[in-house]
Amino acid sequence: MWKWKRKGKQKSSKQQPSNQQSTKQSDTIPKFIQVMSNSEDFVTYTLSGRTKCTISYIKTMCDSKILNRSVLTTLNDNHLHTLHDMQEKIPVEDIQITKDLDVIKEKVMVGYIMLQVRDAKEEVLLIPAVSLEAREVSVPEVEFSVVGPKEAFVETLNTNINLIRKRLPLPQLNIKEMNIGKVTKTRVAIVYIDGIANQDNVDTVTQRLEDIEIDQVTDSSFITQVIADNSNSPFPQLLDTERPDRVTSNLIEGKVAILVDGSPHALTCPTTVVEFFGASDDYFLPWHLATAFRLIRLFAVIFSVLSTPLYVAVLTYHHEMIPAELMATIVSSRSDIPFPPILEVIVLELTIELLREAGARLPMKIGQTIGIVGGIVIGTAAVDAGLTSNVLLIIVALSALASFTTPVYQIGNTIRLIRFPFIIGAQLWGLIGISMCMVFYIGHLIKLQSIGRPFFEPLYPLRLKDLKDSFIRLPFNKQTERPVLMRTGDPQRMNSSRVNAKRDIDE
Repeated sequence: MWKWKRKGKQKSSKQQPSNQQSTKQSDTIPKFIQVMSNSEDFVTYTLSGRTKCTISYIKTMCDSKILNRSVLTTLNDNHLHTLHDMQEKIPVEDIQITKDLDVIKEKVMVGYIMLQVRDAKEEVLLIPAVSLEAREVSVPEVEFSVVGPKEAFVETLNTNINLIRKRLPLPQLNIKEMNIGKVTKTRVAIVYIDGIANQDNVDTVTQRLEDIEIDQVTDSSFITQVIADNSNSPFPQLLDTERPDRVTSNLIEGKVAILVDGSPHALTCPTTVVEFFGASDDYFLPWHLATAFRLIRLFAVIFSVLSTPLYVAVLTYHHEMIPAELMATIVSSRSDIPFPPILEVIVLELTIELLREAGARLPMKIGQTIGIVGGIVIGTAAVDAGLTSNVLLIIVALSALASFTTPVYQIGNTIRLIRFPFIIGAQLWGLIGISMCMVFYIGHLIKLQSIGRPFFEPLYPLRLKDLKDSFIRLPFNKQTERPVLMRTGDPQRMNSSRVNAKRDIDE
């Protein structure tokens, strides 16, 4: 019995190499060409001229000008018999000879031309002829600014890197590329300035990107959701921007940028919560105006989150807080309303959200019409029908308007979401419920991290130096050092002893 089991194991072990060998034989270049021939856009033919070879390529991915002018012309005009002769004669850069089937598959799928000769069946010549179809650099649509640069990222990774490099002509600007996605094989680039960026931040970002196991990456938002420190948090932990000038400024501060091929947005990290309230215009205006606008945005966010919860809390539990003159107005506006304040608020808030989604999903001209006309018609009809009061309609409209003041789109969505827990807390426990929600979110922000760095900095931990460019923006001559959060290799931004020297030419 023991011998039978032993023989059985030996028999199975003998069969295993034969199976592996058959698998390797099936995974060959002819098999790859046979599989690709099922697609109508894959072209393979034998060139019977002075040079005899087999040409294979995907016509929808290759540039026909490179094929006709550089490759076919050279092969027809010369007697070339080996792949090395072709590599020397064809006037195209980065031509390579390889036997690696994985490299052959990868290059052919992105637009390379594959040449084969009879004498070298295992080796092929790969000629880069990638057809780059992309839209031109245009004006930013999400982060539009009145003053400052008017360029935005596009969907082509090489173009986006060019937009950064022309603003940072430094040899220390390093770019690391990798392919992410088991199916899509998307090119992802890590950009940082060597000597300024903290190497720990670079290593952390690199490791998290290398550890991604996902089948597709079609946009930078995929990266944000996968490598975030807390994927369950409603707050964005990486700054998403479409402006090359903003990425350049962040790189100079010592941050790391992530670019994804096919995405017109870049990610920068580590980031803090105060960065989501700063706009690009703030650095193109005098510091007095920039500080005032930032404080207005901060007040608008607080008003957007707390206005309707305070309405529910005060009318439900704290009537004594309302002045007598204002109480008469509120009572007269709510005299015919059959619903409690909580139901009235939720109906109006959901109506506003429906109008937002409808305006965002419809074509631009129709969306603007729906947003304006729909808001006026529905609001007026709701008041006339006695479903809501005039006071609440004004509060909800101002709250929705205030949420649009945030310069970063992702934080605006967060503000829209966290308003509803405050409304529920106000209905359950009044002002105490609002305070509990506020303590919960502040505690969550204190615990939150961005690539291992505190997200609530410079408020916690308190760093007075970084407050110079937070909710207020001091003049540039006061910001002589890079943020402490970055732990940069070169913390000095400018010479503090000479920054205030303003001598005339005759002095």
